[in-house]
Amino acid sequence: MSGLVPPHGGTLKPLKLEGEALKEAVQRARTFKSWTMTTRERDDLIMMGIGAFSPLTGFFNKADWQSSCDHMTLSNGIFWPIPITLSVSREFANSIKEGEEIALIDPEHNELMGSMKVEEKYTIDKAHECKEVFKTTDPEHPGVAKVMEQAEVNLGGPVKVFSEGEYPEKFKGLYATPAECRALFEERGWKRIAALQLRNPMHRSHEYLAKIALEVMDGVFIHQLVGALKPGDIPAEVRVKCIDVLVEKYFPKGSVIQKGYPLEMRYAGPREALLHACFRQNYGASHLIVGRDHAGVGNYYGPFDAQKIFEEIPKDALVIQPLNIDWTFYCFKCEGMASMKTCPHGKEDRLLLSGTALRKALSEGGEVPPQFSRPEVLEILRDYYKQLDASQKVEIKLHRAATGG
Repeated sequence: MSGLVPPHGGTLKPLKLEGEALKEAVQRARTFKSWTMTTRERDDLIMMGIGAFSPLTGFFNKADWQSSCDHMTLSNGIFWPIPITLSVSREFANSIKEGEEIALIDPEHNELMGSMKVEEKYTIDKAHECKEVFKTTDPEHPGVAKVMEQAEVNLGGPVKVFSEGEYPEKFKGLYATPAECRALFEERGWKRIAALQLRNPMHRSHEYLAKIALEVMDGVFIHQLVGALKPGDIPAEVRVKCIDVLVEKYFPKGSVIQKGYPLEMRYAGPREALLHACFRQNYGASHLIVGRDHAGVGNYYGPFDAQKIFEEIPKDALVIQPLNIDWTFYCFKCEGMASMKTCPHGKEDRLLLSGTALRKALSEGGEVPPQFSRPEVLEILRDYYKQLDASQKVEIKLHRAATGG
């Protein structure tokens, strides 16, 4: 028997078809009416396809939407903190009947990604979803903006998944399914595994979190997002290089596994920390590292709201547990990384580290203190921003030439 935590809901349920079943389903789907999804909906579909969103079988019906918003459960009582929905125009909704199947299309490459049996057509109170999930209806919040931009009608029903899009090829060696990650953990004999959520390059604070986890775990699972981010965030390819060099030079061999998953950030702070826990359990992690401002954006959430929310859910909601770590920083008097729990010195002696501050300094050509990140990581990031700056200058020149400006 596996010593890993069980998947959320008890069993991995990958919905992606293979072999003859896939061929037949694709052939049938080509005769259906088709709808082009948003990138967020496409990534949610892929997460269902690879079993990362187990035990989901499709996009939410109204009862599941309502229950997830109000109680953080599906209508059957299984814990699920954020609605997974598909929206279409009123015109398209009127053109199909309940019970009909539709084809689902990738918005970027026009690829047939899957099909859905439409069991329900319904409308939602978008402001209610935003208030419950994001704790705000401010349109400046990127997650709120996405919900408010959704089409008029939601469709609920089971899906069949045909493809994982460009992720397996584009992120070869990084992208991995829950089943593949579980096999890797079992191969290494890991049982206690801490997942570290990343959407930024790994600075010293992230490194410190991972090393604290290594003291009490069999291994660390650096699991970074390779779906779309907000403007200004650093692409996955660059982040991978940073993490690779850091793991190679500053971690014991074989103590870390780095993989990526195909999802868009919702920037839902505490609720998103719970969603991260749900699917990290599916990947086989026993713990989720929850530090300061997990999955947050701006000043919408308190720095440790994502830790507190785990205390508010029923004890049997999840098997995976949070590994809460206090605010970390570099202390000049301690001469090393420390946290609020371990450092007795004042804020004047501390260098607070964050991905936002690092991006700002690098993009503006500012000085980056050596304590902020390892030199090998800073070199990769400086090269990226130099290339970015050069390409932007070329774009401006081309635009001026084309417009006579």
